[in-house]
Amino acid sequence: MRTVEEAIEWIHSRLPFGSRPGLDRVEALLALLDHPEKKVPVIHVAGTNGKGSTVSYLRAMIQETGLTVGSFTSPYIESFNERIAKNGVAIPDDELIALVAKIKPLVEQLDQVEAVSGITEFEVLTVMAFEYYVQQEVDIAIIEVGLGGLLDSTNVVSPMLTAITTIGMDHTDILGETLSEIATQKAGIIKTGIPVVTGNIQPEALAVIEKIASEKQAQVYHFKQEYQVEYRHPDSQWGEVFDFYNEQGKLTELKTPLLGKHQIENASLAIELFYLYCQQINLPIKEKYIREGLKKTFWPARMERISEQPLVILDGAHNEHAMKRLIENMQQEFSDYKIHVLFSALETKEIKDMLHQLLALPNADIYITTFDYPKALRLEKNYQRIDEKRLQVASLWQFGLADILEKADSDSLVLVTGSLYFVSQVRQLLQEIQGGKNA
Repeated sequence: MRTVEEAIEWIHSRLPFGSRPGLDRVEALLALLDHPEKKVPVIHVAGTNGKGSTVSYLRAMIQETGLTVGSFTSPYIESFNERIAKNGVAIPDDELIALVAKIKPLVEQLDQVEAVSGITEFEVLTVMAFEYYVQQEVDIAIIEVGLGGLLDSTNVVSPMLTAITTIGMDHTDILGETLSEIATQKAGIIKTGIPVVTGNIQPEALAVIEKIASEKQAQVYHFKQEYQVEYRHPDSQWGEVFDFYNEQGKLTELKTPLLGKHQIENASLAIELFYLYCQQINLPIKEKYIREGLKKTFWPARMERISEQPLVILDGAHNEHAMKRLIENMQQEFSDYKIHVLFSALETKEIKDMLHQLLALPNADIYITTFDYPKALRLEKNYQRIDEKRLQVASLWQFGLADILEKADSDSLVLVTGSLYFVSQVRQLLQEIQGGKNA
């Protein structure tokens, strides 16, 4: 294993095993490494949407205190390595290579044992993250759930705190057909006696979470109850301004550089987690940690402005729940613009419903396209029949993007949305174009 490309190729070679809920395989691999997951303090974050930005806010605030923070997130936007990070910096190539060299023979050893053979890509990554954080002696690791919670490979931890950001209809083939069933899976991360912070969650799903928390004697800190937010106004630069208050007091005129009212909800959940974490480790809570942490938070491809002339926004609204929030943001912040949309998604998502939501923007024309990824949207399904006047097909997304950029003027907004895998590919090309202009 000499190059990072070889290391990543081997990790990807575990992808054919797909998503296989259950903890037996990951626990067997962790046991061979003397259980690194038990040697690092953890905050565990689940939810349908908002996990990544919540982790990012919390990581930035804890970092302001001078502590070292590991963060495990998915999917990646700029580079594969960013899924495993320390203080917001992706794992270096040489560290990644060394971890794969250490773990690969152990995985191959377990492949010979029928009960735990076929360890998946995500399970390998989970184990690599824990091993890396032990090696790096991080003070705290913030771990984002991959899928669901109860049977997700990250659910091997005994966390200090847990959080559930949102509950929406996604991955219904694995997690269940109703909000209650999905909430049951997400609430699987709740541990006996460990506090759980909940985000803006519908009553039906919240009731399930509260029942499980009660059975496990885990105190629940609710959005709009134990902690609250008050929206003020959009930030003059980019982002949102809000007030936050809980039993410790009130913080006014907080600013997040991430755009959208839902980002205030994610930020407030992270602030509540930060308060609870500081209390648990007897760390004095200073307002500047929160203000500076929020200000420095960056989470790419979430209402990210990547160009101003023309205005280009990237948003990985990869399911119905996220798309609903995106449309709200567009209607609230950009109602005066002519919107040109480039959209693609995975076939496993509710594509027709997402397109119907985009069509709710009266001033938008929409290009449907596909991209290089397993299960990417298939153009032969003729999604444009939903509204043949406003939906166009771009056989190659690069052509669709070029068309849109040519049309765009000072009154236009270019929105690239759908799958995060798709948005990250477009983002890379746009950055290369900008780099070429600036050279």
